[in-house]
Amino acid sequence: MRVAIVGAGAAGMMCAATILENNPETELFLLEKNDSLGKKVIISGGGRCNVTTGVEDIKIALSKYPRGKKFLISALHRFSPAAVRAWFEEHGIPLKCEKDLRVFPVSDDGKDIVNVFTKIFVHSGVQVLTKHNVKSITRQGKEFFVMCQNQPPLTVDRVVLALGGQAYRHTGSTGDGYTLAESLGHHITELAPSLHSFITKEKWPRALSGVSFIKANISADCPKPNTFTGAFLFTHTGISGPAVFALSSLTAFQNFGPAKPLAIFIDFVPEITMDRFIITLQQLLQANPKKSFKNILQHFVPLSLSEIICQEVGIPIEKKNAEITRQEVQKTGEWVKHLPLHAVARGAGDEFVTAGGVELSQVDPRTMESKLCPGLYLAGEILNVDGFTGGFNLQASWATGRVAGESIAQTRV
Repeated sequence: MRVAIVGAGAAGMMCAATILENNPETELFLLEKNDSLGKKVIISGGGRCNVTTGVEDIKIALSKYPRGKKFLISALHRFSPAAVRAWFEEHGIPLKCEKDLRVFPVSDDGKDIVNVFTKIFVHSGVQVLTKHNVKSITRQGKEFFVMCQNQPPLTVDRVVLALGGQAYRHTGSTGDGYTLAESLGHHITELAPSLHSFITKEKWPRALSGVSFIKANISADCPKPNTFTGAFLFTHTGISGPAVFALSSLTAFQNFGPAKPLAIFIDFVPEITMDRFIITLQQLLQANPKKSFKNILQHFVPLSLSEIICQEVGIPIEKKNAEITRQEVQKTGEWVKHLPLHAVARGAGDEFVTAGGVELSQVDPRTMESKLCPGLYLAGEILNVDGFTGGFNLQASWATGRVAGESIAQTRV
């Protein structure tokens, strides 16, 4: 059996390794348009490679996928986050799980993850064909003809489309897989960037650039409720960080811009109600009448933000607590519990994942084989599956690539 895997990212590499494990007699071709394997894998997690998540409960892990959670049920049960960790450690890469449940190689070097596959392929009969840009795939009878730029056609029995989405375009993820999938009969859903920062209309965040928060509730004013609680930070253009990335995933298909901003609200003390905040603040004011109001706000937010809040609410920066009115306390509460921002753009260059992809109803989730084109398999980000930040997207790629590989290894021509 001859198999062509198009795309040597996480899904493609895992698919190839799985076929080798289960059916080493397979004649395997791994085609990659770049000059090396796993470029996007290497730079994920800031170059450290967020291999997977430390969330071991499959039900909880599945809840981290805004799109594709039902489709992934079988794949995540068959190749769970715990199984992914075990697989890499069995291949000589010790991993660590950090406090936020992100899993990295102990070395903090994404190259070590890709090197696992490089070593597997070197000691096998896999034909790793880098600088092979696949331009078209056609099917005649039971055979596929893979046409690469400036290369003779490749005839195979099975094809795996494991190309990435449109994120990280400088690594080669330019959406070529969507065109190939469409040419073989598949429908591509609407596409949008996900896991990005927000650029705000307000300019004051620039003064807080780098100021971070461990836990805040961030919500977007959309037709359906979109809220996420977690860490975030201010940037010179707006807001970023894990909670913001998650919110961007939930609002991936929301249209907004300078003429129609997306209203975002931040609650800096989500563990207490507005009423409790007002009461607590009033008690602090009464207990410290001679102190300036901005300093009392430090009980809830950093001084730099308290100064911004005073400025936006209209409270003089050195106004004493004894002079603060009930109306000013109420306004302050609204800003601390419901700080308003208006997103006018998605952060350029920050998109990590593409939301949307191959219509999932056209793919068998138990095998990753196309329901429309027998012998064609699809895995990884080309599918309409995407997760929050924290290793969930690589986990989906490892799992779908694994399932596709197992299924192909069990077939006979």
